[in-house]
Amino acid sequence: MEPSARPAKEFAVVTCMDARLDPYEILGLEHGDAHVIRNAGGIVTDDVIRSLAISQRLLGTREVVLIQHTGCGLLTISDEDFARGLREETGTEPDWSAGAFLDLDENVRASVARLEADPFTIGSVRGYVYELEAGRLREVT
Repeated sequence: MEPSARPAKEFAVVTCMDARLDPYEILGLEHGDAHVIRNAGGIVTDDVIRSLAISQRLLGTREVVLIQHTGCGLLTISDEDFARGLREETGTEPDWSAGAFLDLDENVRASVARLEADPFTIGSVRGYVYELEAGRLREVT
C-alpha cells in the first residue's frame, strides 16, 4: 500500500538542506511519517510558511520541528557580501536575502517565534540544534 500524503506522525520538519543531515535518521522516522521542508539554513522564509500552511490546513500536521545545525555555512557568510558577490557575477541584485546569522541558538529561537506569531501556521513548534560533531539533537528553549 502506498503511503498517504498525510504524514502518519502528523508533524512537519523544517531543516537545512546540508547533505550531512538526515532528518529521518535524526528523528527515527520512517517513509511517510512527516513532511520535510528543506532549504539553506533551515530558515523560516515566506515559502516555508506557505508550505507549512498547506501541510497543516490541508494535510493534518499539528506540530513543527525546526532543526538547524552546527557547522552551517550560513554562519560563515554575511548577507551583504553574498549579495555583492552575486551582483558582481551576474549584474543583477538578488531580491532575497541569504539568511546568514551569527548565533545559532538565537536564530532557532527567532525562527520558532516567527512561526508561533504567524497567523497561517498552527499547532506547536519546537526548535532544535543538531550537533554534527556529537551526532545529537539539542532542544533550544
